[in-house]
Formats: sequence, C-alpha cells, structure tokens
Amino acid sequence: MTKYFKDIPVISYEGKDSKNPLAFKYYNPKEKLGSQTMEEHLRFSMSYWHTLTGAGTDPFGAGTMIREWDHFADPMDKAKARVEAAFELLKKLNIPFFCFHDRDIAPEGSTLRQTNKNLDIIVEYIKQFMNDTDIQLLWGTANAFGHPRYVHGAATSCNADVFAYVAAQVKKAIEITYELGGKNYVFWGGREGYETLLNTNMKLELDNFARFLQMAVDYAKEIGFKGQFLIEPKPKEPTKHQYDFDVATVFGFLKKYELDSYFKMNIEANHATLAGHTFQHELHTARMYGILGSVDANQGDPLLGWDTDQFPTNIYDTTLAMYEILKNDGLHQGGLNFDAKVRRGSFEPIDLVYSYIAGMDAFARGLKVAYKLLEDKTIENFIDKRYQSYTEGIGKSIVEGKVGFKELEEYALQNDQIINVSGRQEMLEGILNQYILEV
Repeated sequence: MTKYFKDIPVISYEGKDSKNPLAFKYYNPKEKLGSQTMEEHLRFSMSYWHTLTGAGTDPFGAGTMIREWDHFADPMDKAKARVEAAFELLKKLNIPFFCFHDRDIAPEGSTLRQTNKNLDIIVEYIKQFMNDTDIQLLWGTANAFGHPRYVHGAATSCNADVFAYVAAQVKKAIEITYELGGKNYVFWGGREGYETLLNTNMKLELDNFARFLQMAVDYAKEIGFKGQFLIEPKPKEPTKHQYDFDVATVFGFLKKYELDSYFKMNIEANHATLAGHTFQHELHTARMYGILGSVDANQGDPLLGWDTDQFPTNIYDTTLAMYEILKNDGLHQGGLNFDAKVRRGSFEPIDLVYSYIAGMDAFARGLKVAYKLLEDKTIENFIDKRYQSYTEGIGKSIVEGKVGFKELEEYALQNDQIINVSGRQEMLEGILNQYILEV
C-alpha cells in the first residue's frame, strides 16, 4: 500500500542516457559481473535513523524535514508509522536490507522493562512486513550514546550502574537482531572515549570495554546467534578521543584482549576522513588483516571538520572502495549501508529517493570500473613488478627469513650502488581516470 510516497513509482533501471531523475542510470540489479549480479555484489541497505528519524536539526536551527510518518502524538503510533514508511521506501527503491539502532525503531519508556516491551511490540510489527517481502535485516545495534545516562560513556563509564544498564540494553538489542534474522550486529562506541586524562583511568576503561565485548560474545553463543559481530571505528565526535579511533587501533585492541577471532570492521567513509585517512586506506587495512566485514556508505565535506554523513556521489571514491571490496571477495555477510542523510535544505520526502538513487548509482558505477580494473590487472601488474626484487635474490631471502643483519651487511658492502625506479604515481592516477571515464 502506498501511503507516504504516493507520487513516487518503483524505481527502475533506465540506463546512462536516461534523463528521468526517478530512475537508475548505472544500478542494474540483475546485471552480472562475473558470477554475481550487481545486487549480490553491492548488498545495499537503508539506514533507519537518518532516513526515518532524522529531523534536519543542526546546532543552529530546528528541524526542517517534512515527514508525515512523524505526525503522531503517541510515540508507539509514530514508531509503527515509521515501519510502514520504511518498508514502502525499501520496496520502491528495491533495497534488500535495512539497519537500525534499538531506539530508532521503538521509543524509550520510563523504565527499562517498559522500553523492552515497546521494542517487542515494534519487532512483531516489523516481522509482519518482513514476512510479506524479501527485505532482510543487515544489522542491528544499540544507541548507547544518546541518553544522559551515557554522559561519561557506556561500557567505559566510570559508573558501574551504567555498565550494568548498557549490558542489559545490548543484550536486548542482540536478541531482537537475532529474532529478525540479522546478518550482523554492530558495536559503535559513541561515547567510549574521553575528554581529558585528568579524570580518566584509561586502563580500567579499556579493560572494561574488553570485558563487555567478551560478555557479548558469550551471550551470542548462549542464544545461538551466529551473526557477525562488527566494530565501527571513529576517531572523535562525540568524545574528543574515542577508543575505536581507526581500523589499526581497533585491531590492536582486539589482538591485545584476544578478541580478534570474533570481530570484523564496519567501516564508514566519513569516519575514515575524520581519522585523517582515505576511505580506501581503512578498507585496505581491514582487508589486509582479514577483518573487512561491512561498510557504512557516505562521504564527508572536505571543507568541514565534522561528520556530515552525506550521500556518496564521488565516483573516484566509490571505485577505489569497490576495488578493495572485490579484492576481499565481497562483503560476505555484510553490505553497503547508506549511513547518510539528506541535506537540511532537502526537506521533502522525494529528496530521500533522489539521494538513494544518486548513492546507489555512484556505487554501481564504481563497481563496474573496479571490476574492469581487476579484470585487466593493470594496477596489480604494476605493483607486482614494483616489488619484484623480493621474489628473487636477497629480497627472496629476506621474505623467507633466511638472513639477518650480519648477512645483510655483507650483501650491502658488495652492493652499495643502489638504483631506484620511479613509482609512477601520476601515470597510475591518469590510468585510473581513464578507466572511470571510459568504462
């Protein structure tokens, strides 16, 4: 039933020559690249929070969004209307997955018991819509950052009562994710960090965070939840220094506490920017360590220093992202979740549709370019040749661990006239541009 997006048709693929703003130009879900369709490669997902609950507020102004599904006085009626709007939009855009925080889908009550009851009611409502469609839950998570109780953090709070409360909240969030068939569960430490070391016991906080994650692993095993646990790195916002700064930091943390076999990364493009990295860098690092699990697809504004969560439209970035994902043999249980919001001035419901079309087309185009690059092995062959010295002679001995400082000194004394070869960066960037423009 069309209720909230009445004048919007089901969005279909019309090709790159189409001038219809309500059509895909590059995303053809059934088009095959290798053994998989575009839909299977990309595994698109809708973010419940930005799409259904985002009001368009900012630090300087009130909300601007026109959202009929929010015109209900009773919080539970509003929650049900959001479910209806969510599935209507998912069907019209042919998006196969969605993601949520627990507080996105159901309002918080005056007690934890009441909050859990609200969740149970809405989860049953969501199940009805899922049963009538092929739409699935990519991942669930808990909002352990918005309520004032989390002012000093959640699992890293100085207050043990808060630690107990967030454990109960995450327990419930894992249960409903499991009940809805979620493929993954995400941990994002929104306030797991510190503002100043003058009042912080960092070791205790990190130890407690590790204890918390181990409890989650143990409980998932207890109830039979086999979804992939994911951690989403972010360097700052809302805390000044967050413990999940970037992929490398999180990986080091997981290795120290012997949790690395249970967790992979949910990597967000805009969080990579805030950490001083490129999106490709974070994807590449995760792939290199074997922990690339899922992606929050968005982009930041290079002129702004905060998390703007814009819909991704930069083909250069989507190409390099899909290059890493294809080299990872896909995202497996993960997907490309549009953790993105329309701009404050794009306040009409149809702007949501335009935004998703733009983001889906950008990743579809990036997928085709990346697939062709890998098929031709243009970059791979160059890199192989650049590191050829490690496949023979002294380089091969270094890689195989057959030499130490003494042997290398002896070699260097006989071979001290070193000749380097250009890295050809500009040539490779030109080749990449050629592929983007021609594929």
